Amino acid sequence: MTNINDPSLRSWIEVSEDNNFPIQNIPFGIFCTNEKSPRVATAIGDYILDLATLAELGYFNTIPFDKQVFHQTYLNDFIALGKPITNAVRARISDLLNINNNTLRDNEEDKTKVLHSISSVQLLMPVKVGDYTDFYSSREHATNLGKMFRDPENALLPNWLHLPVGYHGRASSIVVSGTPTIRPKGQQFPKGAATPVFGKSKLLDFELEMGFIVGKKTDLGASVSTQQAEEHIFGLVLFNDWSARDIQKWEYVPLGPFLGKSFASTISPWVVTLEALAPFKVDSPVQDPEVLPYLKFEGKKNYDIHLEIELQTAHGGSKVISRSNFKYMYWNMCQQLAHHTINGCNINVGDICASGTISGPEPGSYGSMLEICWQGTKPISMPDGTERTFLQDGDTVIMRGFSKGDGYTIGFGGVESKIAPAIKHEL
Repeated sequence: MTNINDPSLRSWIEVSEDNNFPIQNIPFGIFCTNEKSPRVATAIGDYILDLATLAELGYFNTIPFDKQVFHQTYLNDFIALGKPITNAVRARISDLLNINNNTLRDNEEDKTKVLHSISSVQLLMPVKVGDYTDFYSSREHATNLGKMFRDPENALLPNWLHLPVGYHGRASSIVVSGTPTIRPKGQQFPKGAATPVFGKSKLLDFELEMGFIVGKKTDLGASVSTQQAEEHIFGLVLFNDWSARDIQKWEYVPLGPFLGKSFASTISPWVVTLEALAPFKVDSPVQDPEVLPYLKFEGKKNYDIHLEIELQTAHGGSKVISRSNFKYMYWNMCQQLAHHTINGCNINVGDICASGTISGPEPGSYGSMLEICWQGTKPISMPDGTERTFLQDGDTVIMRGFSKGDGYTIGFGGVESKIAPAIKHEL
């Protein structure tokens, strides 16, 4: 059987070396057009491949599963088929797109039915998110915040090096790339004030994160070990965890984030499978002190995924303001899932666990405006002559993630959102 991660594979659809969607990727997402209802697709180069229509034409007849899963408005039912089936589907797609296979390549009628330019379709929310957990797993990010808000000599709280810290976030406000982000309102306690005030957030921020999609459910009371975790993770998305720092600062003691986070999170439309990312596994950072037995793991569990953040202003100024990498994470996904379920908490297909802000060791690799501008003391100069310490209305944040192979790129297609003004309400 052909290794679908083989860097020498080529598709009969032309894909440039820097394109996020070569034949080695085969991500999954949901699309629609004016003529077609929401359905499952994959991406190849600058095209999407309609898997529902491909199935109707008989191209998946050798794989035993209910082809109606491709007609669903979310990937959940497809993911729930399990990795033996979903991996078989990826392998079949790879075979059909292989430059040496003429089955679909030379069938002009079928190609017209199943291939669409990505620019001509609408990409939708890929999964129905039942639950969402946000972790806090970048040592560099946690240290930076500890230096800002607590004792710089003891930046990390006592528990941080012993467990993956996380909190339960709001699943209903996770939206797909392209959805505007409305500036939130809430209580704040400005410096020098005697009492809290109400108003729109003045310190709106992004957080550069990755999110993993749960691909296999568990029952209440069961736990997932670090050795089993990858069986329960279907794939990854880019994740922008928007934050209103002024609202968050006032509310977070003692129970943590609430309204400063729950107004929006934005994800990429394509889910890239763990199998596609397997060639980019790397060693995790050394963990000291030694973790408890249930958090120990073997093998490479981090991923070399290059990340960047571009900020665009309403006046046309555009600038990449950070370049980071997912490999920096202190706590890996397997440890996060093991810790999440060690108390018997059940997980379901489509649940999202986000990494927490991903920051690297240098200022140019920080994952939030709070860090990049160091609490507003180091403004960013934009090409249009303006400066930023936090986000303004009309700004657009674009995050990209990709891994570089030998002559190809595995990517997520980006996640972006434009800041819209706060909605006026009579109070």
